[in-house]
Amino acid sequence: MKTNVDVQIPLITLVGPPNSGKTTLFNILSGKNYKTVNYPGSTVEYYTSRILSRYNINAELLDSPGIVSLIPESPDEKVAVDSLYSHPKLGVPDILLTTVDSCQLSRHLLLPKQLISAGFNVVVVLTMTDILAKRGKKVSESKLSKELNCDVVIVNGRSKKGLENLLEIINSKIDRLNEFDKNKITAYNSGENNKTSLGIFYEIEEILKKVYEPLNPDKKIDLVSANKELKVLKEEFSNDGFSPDELTLKIDRILLHRFWGFVIFLLVMGLTFTSIFWLAQPLMILVDELFTDLNSLVVQNFKPGWFTYLVSDGIISGTGSVLVFVPQIFILFLVLGLLEDSGYLARGAMLIDKPLSKIGLNGRSFVPMISGYACAIPAIIAARTIPNRKERLLTIFIIPLMSCSARLPVYALLIAYLIPKDKSWLGGIILGGIYLFSILTSVVVAFVINKFRKKIFTAEESSSFILELPTYKLPKLSSVISHTYNSSKQYIFRAGPIILGFSLVLWFLTYFPHISPQIETNGMSLGQKQNVERSERLEKSYAADLGKFIEPIMHPIGMDWRIGVSLISAFAAREVFVSSLALTFKVTTDDDQSQNTLLNSLREAKIQSTGEKLFTTATTAGLIVFFIFALQCLSTVAVSRKETGGWKIPILQVLIFTSLAYIMTFITVNGLRFFGVQ
Repeated sequence: MKTNVDVQIPLITLVGPPNSGKTTLFNILSGKNYKTVNYPGSTVEYYTSRILSRYNINAELLDSPGIVSLIPESPDEKVAVDSLYSHPKLGVPDILLTTVDSCQLSRHLLLPKQLISAGFNVVVVLTMTDILAKRGKKVSESKLSKELNCDVVIVNGRSKKGLENLLEIINSKIDRLNEFDKNKITAYNSGENNKTSLGIFYEIEEILKKVYEPLNPDKKIDLVSANKELKVLKEEFSNDGFSPDELTLKIDRILLHRFWGFVIFLLVMGLTFTSIFWLAQPLMILVDELFTDLNSLVVQNFKPGWFTYLVSDGIISGTGSVLVFVPQIFILFLVLGLLEDSGYLARGAMLIDKPLSKIGLNGRSFVPMISGYACAIPAIIAARTIPNRKERLLTIFIIPLMSCSARLPVYALLIAYLIPKDKSWLGGIILGGIYLFSILTSVVVAFVINKFRKKIFTAEESSSFILELPTYKLPKLSSVISHTYNSSKQYIFRAGPIILGFSLVLWFLTYFPHISPQIETNGMSLGQKQNVERSERLEKSYAADLGKFIEPIMHPIGMDWRIGVSLISAFAAREVFVSSLALTFKVTTDDDQSQNTLLNSLREAKIQSTGEKLFTTATTAGLIVFFIFALQCLSTVAVSRKETGGWKIPILQVLIFTSLAYIMTFITVNGLRFFGVQ
């Protein structure tokens, strides 16, 4: 949220129901390119910007979370409504631009009527008129303006037609701001404004009869043709004066089918996560080799010493472990963005509502859960949109089980170790299986936790799920790519410094206390000598002391102190696990080719006490299982504490998920060994 705002300039706030074109209008006026998504409550934070200078309006623009009424039903909606009356940083808006879908007047006029009754300075912006025109209808701006007693303007978000009229109205409003008294704004649910919703909808129904007009009023109706086109007669009986979008209805007959709809949903999700591994692998290999060569270049051309190893093992390896997985994360955000813009993700929420109801959730939990595949932090925040407290807390509880993008680096490394180099398609199948398994485990955990909901959540409320489905449309590719780029950039700048910082801490722990080698290195090549020095230095480092302290609990799951150190470091951020392995195992390889990739180093690693191979199929599968369950993200714990209002749930999450991770890893490793899989 922008904080350094000039309080002297007017504040224009955009408000409106989800999918009404609000954020699109914000992007047009501000020149930004924020994301417009297709499900309610998706915006859980505010965006502010000055209006573009070419419009000659000196005003601050604020895009608020989508709401349908001034009577909030969820914590997120309450924050949005409260901010309209007094934003904590920006104050009361001077002008409210209220976006209304012209195809949904029967529902979308509720909010502007409430805002006008409360005393706000309202301008109604009609959107989606091009879609309305395809149905042979239009809305009379003058008649609607007279009925609502406020300015009404039509703006086309794609062609920007009508934008000049809106700018004229805004300028006129700003010139007459001294006539607007903010002190007269009253809470909607007090005094004479306290009307029943039913009464307001009766008023809206009368308004619809007056403002909807045919595009060709002089065209005579041919009754013979009308009998052949029954849908024309059917339009007279719909709430808004026309039937729903025919193409959307035809597609939904398939995609929302009780059987085939669910099959298609599973296929779409499967292809999504399979593509993450398959499409990104060539770029990942390129980035990995680039940083490996850079590391070798530094080691071979600079004098051995603490500074050389700081640059090569700390900075270069740490940076590489951040950037090597950006292709996968980019693809994840891109595919989810396409699904959102097309309107399909909202259908996913409808399809998954019934199965979720069996475990104490509903379709509203789907959006936070699917967001958890990108990052648990915004997913937990997105759970604010769930009105029912018990369902909200249960959703937050299981979100860490969603395989977020931070796990992708770990999965990619371990899967690449398991599969042959010439069968990369197997990696996609395994990755898809991991995501499916994470869904199943979250369902089981939610079912079990739901049985103890009274003790854990101390909340018992009635629940319902109502969702307005948007029409299908082609995604706006430029908007999706821009959002994907910004999200990927946020990952780099948010996770990158943490990973790099911990890489430097790990380098310090593995390098110091600096002890000269006590073994003979005569006759060895430079590369062999450096590796011997690194190996002995690591053996006597602070990291080794920490790892050996926890080694007794690592042996039962087939691992040693080096993996233990990496697992501990991953509690700060899961991605750190990879850079920790890179730092730990690259310095213990006995190969004289220092440009060896991390995978080769893992293949050659051995348990130092027994000489047995460390990374076997069993232990690698066990590590994957560990990361499926473990809550290894301190930022997630902090956000969970904030959103649940206490430490009870986050502490339970850490204890339950970490214990479950260890138990399931033990079962996996020893179970595979029992059946002869090493």
